[in-house]
This record gives sequence, C-alpha cells and structure tokens, in this order.
Amino acid sequence: MSVLRRGICVSSPIQALTETTPLPWFISFRSKFTKSRISQELLDQWSQEHEKYGGNPEQPHKLHVVTRVKSTMRRPYWEKKMVEGLCLQKANVPVIHKNIPSVNSQLKFIKHLVRIQPLKLPYGLPDEEDMADTYLNSKGELIVRRLLKPLEPKTIES
Repeated sequence: MSVLRRGICVSSPIQALTETTPLPWFISFRSKFTKSRISQELLDQWSQEHEKYGGNPEQPHKLHVVTRVKSTMRRPYWEKKMVEGLCLQKANVPVIHKNIPSVNSQLKFIKHLVRIQPLKLPYGLPDEEDMADTYLNSKGELIVRRLLKPLEPKTIES
C-alpha cells in the first residue's frame, strides 16, 4: 500500500510519521528572517555614500543636534517621558547631545518624532571669547560670527 504524503511516495503511514522531511514552507519562512535579504552590492553602495552625507564610519561624530519635528500628542507615555528626558519639549528647537550608547538607545525609540544631525564645525572649535557670538543653523553647523574689533584711533597731525 503506497501513500502519497507531502509529495513523497511512502510505503506506509507509519513510515511517513517517523521520517523527518523539511517542510518547504518552513524553509522559506525561516530563511526569510535569518538570511540578509539585502544584496552585498547594495550594502557596498550605501557604505560609499558616507562621504555624501558627511559621515565617516571609522570616525563617527561626537555630538548630535536633535530637533523635535513632530508632536507628542496621542503618543504613548514612554515616548513622552523620553522626549522630556532629552529636553525636547519645544518643537523645532535644536538640542545638542553626546553620541553615546545611552542617548542613542533613547533616540532609537523616538526617531519618528525627531530629526538627528551631526554637529559640524566648519570654522573649527570656537574660542572662549567667541562663544557668545556663535549660533546653530538649520543644517547642524555651529557658525562663529566674528565681530570686527575697532582699531585704535589715530591722531591727525596738522
């Protein structure tokens, strides 16, 4: 007596129950979540785009400029607490945070509410006397406005 089970011809139902054959739907389902579905060429292309966005994977930036762009209304209480803990109560006000794992783990949970940019210093680190004349623009750059200092007046000889 031959029985057709799962596309395999077996001689008895007992043999069909004792044999372990991998299920085709199980294999595809398992490989869907365990294997990377992103091709290696695409990953290489993304890694070359670090220069385009001003990032370097070997030397990451030290400070984040975090700006809240969406409201916390109708959001869960834990997201509201994280927004409050990161001092992002006001919308569209940039706040500077360190690029450390504890801050990054909080930002991961509210990434849909905020915009995260690296802090760029196009004119280098400002001196202590220039700190009063600095501002943060919308691109995440710390701009130093160096004011002109008056020259000593010269006396006119007549």
